[in-house]
Amino acid sequence: MNQFLLYILLAINTFAYLVMCVDKLKSIYKWWRISEKTLWLFAIFGGVFGIWLGMIWPMYHKAGKQNFKTWIPVIAVLWIILIINFIK
Repeated sequence: MNQFLLYILLAINTFAYLVMCVDKLKSIYKWWRISEKTLWLFAIFGGVFGIWLGMIWPMYHKAGKQNFKTWIPVIAVLWIILIINFIK
């Protein structure tokens, strides 16, 4: 059961990373954008590591926004604590 949930988290984070990359490309070409609310929902519901990776490599998307720089690491730490407690 734990392994299944880890696969789900891996899938969510992969998708969240791809969403960050797509939104960055949309911002470059001035196309319709993915809302920040959607990105925050991904982060809160398990995709925080994908969002964080999208912030630091290779696109640096949302890396300059103070609320992302502050709260994404906080949410990541909370998820790490949750994962560690769930695995025990």
